[in-house]
Amino acid sequence: MARAHTRRTRKIRKRLAAVTAAASLAAGGLAVAVTEASADPEPPAAAGTAAVPAHAVTGYWQNFDNGATVQTIAEVPEAYDIVAVAFADATGTPGQVDFTLDPALNYTEEDFKADIAAKQESGKSVVISVGGERGTVAVDDAASADAFATSILSLMDEYGFDGVDIDLENGLDSTYMTRALKAIHAGAGDGLVVTMAPQTIDMQSPDNEYFKTALNIKDFLTVVNMQYYNSGSMLGCDGQVYSQGTVDFLTALACIQLENGLDPSQVGLGTPASPQAAGGGYVEPGVVTDALDCLTRGTNCGSFTPETTYPGLRGAMTWSTNWDAGNGNSWSNTVGPHVDNLP
Repeated sequence: MARAHTRRTRKIRKRLAAVTAAASLAAGGLAVAVTEASADPEPPAAAGTAAVPAHAVTGYWQNFDNGATVQTIAEVPEAYDIVAVAFADATGTPGQVDFTLDPALNYTEEDFKADIAAKQESGKSVVISVGGERGTVAVDDAASADAFATSILSLMDEYGFDGVDIDLENGLDSTYMTRALKAIHAGAGDGLVVTMAPQTIDMQSPDNEYFKTALNIKDFLTVVNMQYYNSGSMLGCDGQVYSQGTVDFLTALACIQLENGLDPSQVGLGTPASPQAAGGGYVEPGVVTDALDCLTRGTNCGSFTPETTYPGLRGAMTWSTNWDAGNGNSWSNTVGPHVDNLP
């Protein structure tokens, strides 16, 4: 396990030395300048030790204590295929992020890194999440985009993260976030895991900045796990209004993404793990599995039934593994096996 992690770290360091992501935006998109700094350059290797499965469960791990169960990465159940470490911290430099373990967790960096490596050895992916309710990271010009990309690659090197999760709840600029994510992809290679957790309002139309960002990086985007909570009522793809906390809310809003450019493999359903995990929108795990069945098989639907099925749907996400643990792991014990058995 330790040897595998060391090899992976060396590869990322070589890519950090070999790739300079500070080019300008050309008319057709991001231009990336590549500088060979090695006598024996090699193609970018996979960012992690295992590919994300076709159907996957994502869970956020809290790097803070807010009343949910405090746990280590090692204690996150095996049902989770992607673990998003929440959250990276903004620095004094626009766009730049860093990460520090919360001392209240009594969790050493050595153990944290070893637990990440162990998760990867068991076929899981661990990414660093940026944003959250109080996140203040802004990527809105060329300099901040480059600072964001460089700092994410550095954190991947330092901690062994497989990629990045974008959970910015105060909006984003699609032009410069695209620039940053393309630079990270150039530096990390095709094994990079990129997840996103926009709010429902951010994915109501492909003209929205979050949606545009997802479409701009469609060639390497892993999954968009929209937050189907804390939003009130929203329009579904049929133009009807649906209330959060229902199977129709999950299916009719997912349909917007599925019918406007994202591949089914890039769409997941994000729900709270317990009633305490969100201000509103909690649904029992069985409602999540019904929505998955409706979208992939056309069964267990509510009043809304999609015109087609999407058997390639990626899966589901929850906030958070800590709240799930405090609820007897009810969410992961129910949703995890169901996701594994999707068509």
